[in-house]
Amino acid sequence: MKPQAMPIQKSQTKSEKSHPSLFAFTWPIFIEISLYMLMGSADTLMLSQYSDNSVAAVGVSNQLLNLLIVMFSFITTGTTIVIAQLLGGNRQKDAVNVAYISLGTNFVISFVMSLLMFVLAVPILQLMGLSSELMPDATAFLQIVGLLSFIQALIMTYSAILKSYGFTRDTMYVTIGMNLLNVAGNYLVIFGPFGFPVLGVTGVAVSTSLARVTGLVAMIFIVRYRIGLRFSLKRMFHIQKEHLKKLLKIGIPSAGEQLSYNGSQMIITLFITFMGTQALAAKVYTQNLMMFIMLFGAAISQGTQILIGRHIGAKEFDDAYRRCMKSLYWAIAISLLSSTALSLSSTHLLAFFTSNREIIQVAGTLLLLTIILEPGRSFNMVIIHSLRAAGDAKFPVYMAMISMWGIGLPIAYLLGIQLELGLIGVWMSFIVDEWVRGILMYRRWRSRVWMEYRFSST
Repeated sequence: MKPQAMPIQKSQTKSEKSHPSLFAFTWPIFIEISLYMLMGSADTLMLSQYSDNSVAAVGVSNQLLNLLIVMFSFITTGTTIVIAQLLGGNRQKDAVNVAYISLGTNFVISFVMSLLMFVLAVPILQLMGLSSELMPDATAFLQIVGLLSFIQALIMTYSAILKSYGFTRDTMYVTIGMNLLNVAGNYLVIFGPFGFPVLGVTGVAVSTSLARVTGLVAMIFIVRYRIGLRFSLKRMFHIQKEHLKKLLKIGIPSAGEQLSYNGSQMIITLFITFMGTQALAAKVYTQNLMMFIMLFGAAISQGTQILIGRHIGAKEFDDAYRRCMKSLYWAIAISLLSSTALSLSSTHLLAFFTSNREIIQVAGTLLLLTIILEPGRSFNMVIIHSLRAAGDAKFPVYMAMISMWGIGLPIAYLLGIQLELGLIGVWMSFIVDEWVRGILMYRRWRSRVWMEYRFSST
C-alpha cells in the first residue's frame, strides 16, 4: 500500500539536532571529490603541455577506467548506505561486520576486473574506433593504470567506511596527499627536471598508480585507528549472507544505473571519434572543467545520502524527507551560479589547456550550455542518492535505462551526427536526459514510496 504523505513540520526536530549537519559532512567530501577530480585534470593539464594527442589518448582510456570504477562502486555505494542505516539504528557490531564484508568482496571483484583490463586493453580500444596515432599512448596508460585499479577499489571501500562513520575529513586528507604525490610525479616524467627521463603518458600512468598505492596504505592505518578495523583476511572473507544481501540489494541496482550511464557515454564517445581528434580533445577539456561544477552536486548528494541513511535507520522519515528537499534547493542554486561563472571565464580557463583557437571556441560554447545542463545533473544526483539511502534503488535504474538509451543517445546521434551539429548536438542530448530523469526522480521522492524499502531493521 502506498504510504500517505504526511505534513512536514517546519521547526527543527530533536532527531535532526542529534545528527551532524549537512555542512559538517559535505565540506570535507567537497574538497575530497574536487581533489580527486583534480588528479585527473592534473594529468590532462600537464599532458597538454606535451601534446593534444596525448590528452585525447588518455581521455579515451579514462573513459574505460571510469567504467571499472563503476564496477567497484556498486559495493561501496551499498557500504555507505547499509552502515549509515545500521549506525542510525545503533547496531555497531553489524556495521563493523558489513565493513569487513565490503572489503573482501570488492577486493575479489576488482582484482579480477583489473587483470581483464590489462589483457583486453588493445581489443577494447580497437572497438572504440581509436585512431592508430593514439593507440600506443592509450594502450600504455590503460594497461598500467588498469592493472593496478584494484588499489583504487580498496581506497574507495575504505573511504566509504570512514564516511559512513562521519570521518569525512580523514578521506579528504588522504586525497590531498595523493594529489600532491601525483602532481610531483607528473612533473618529473613530463618535464624531466634534473636530468630525469621524459616518459610522457607512460610516466603519468606510473605516477598515478604510485600515488594510489600510497593512499591505500594511509587508509588502512586510518581505519584501524578510527574504527578499530584491522586488515584481517580471515574476517574479510568470512561472508555473512544476511549482510552481503543488503549490500547487493543497494549496490547492484546502483551499479546498473552507473553502468547504463557509462555505457551510453562510451557510445557517444564513439560518435565523437568520428568527428576527429580536435572534437575529442575539446570534449576532454570541457568535461575536465565541468567536473569542478559537478563536484558541488556530488558532495551535497553524498553528504545527504549518509544523513538520510541515518534518519531511515532511526525511523525518522519526516526528517529524511525534509533533508532531501533542502539539499536539492542548495544543489541547484550552487550549480547554477558556478556554471555561469565558469562559462563567463571559459576563454581564459581553456587557454591553460590548449592554444588551438578552434578547440577553445567549441569548448566555450559547450560550457555555455552547461548553465542549463549542470542544475539538471545536480537535481538528479541529490534525489537519486536520497532514494538509494532509503533503499529504493531499482527505480533510478529503470528510469536511467529508458532516458539514457531511449532519449539521450538517439538525440545525440540525430543532432550530433545526422544534423551535423557536432559536440553542440551531443551536449543538447545531455541536457534533455538529465532534466527528464531529474523530474521523474522528484516525483518519486514526493510520492514517499521509498518508505516501503527500509531494510536496516530486518
